[in-house]
Amino acid sequence: MKQKKIKVTVAECGTNINIEKNLVLNILWPEKNEEIRHNSINNNALVFKLQYKEFSMLFTGDIEEETEKVLVNKYKNTNALNAKVLKVAHHGSKSSSTEEFLQQVRPKIALIGVGKNNTFGHPNEDVLERIKKYGVIYRTDENGEITLEVNKKGQVKIKKQL
Repeated sequence: MKQKKIKVTVAECGTNINIEKNLVLNILWPEKNEEIRHNSINNNALVFKLQYKEFSMLFTGDIEEETEKVLVNKYKNTNALNAKVLKVAHHGSKSSSTEEFLQQVRPKIALIGVGKNNTFGHPNEDVLERIKKYGVIYRTDENGEITLEVNKKGQVKIKKQL
């Protein structure tokens, strides 16, 4: 990267990456000095919000309840977690997508990346019920590849490809 003079940005909480006009990545987690020790690979996964005009999407990696609680407390009384689309954490496992977290995100669309007949039982039925209160769920095991197209006004269109 140095040889090719490629700009490197360290993605940590508080970093905003301007990709182009009206398109920003807001890094919400991990916090530089606040590592979660329990299941650290999952709980310290990158969490960021993609913002394009009126469209927003929250990417949550494989975070679990512990990280969700930290985020809920960190961003209470803000709209930082609120997003039209949520990439559901940890394939919809029972260790994620708490009611308190979903109350702050308030997704209209939830996307779950999960394999058919997986041995983990993902997504969890309780998680699905919690998410259904907020919006529509699309799952890769049922809908195949899911593509979102966002127009210049920030309106989203969903395409499914089995």
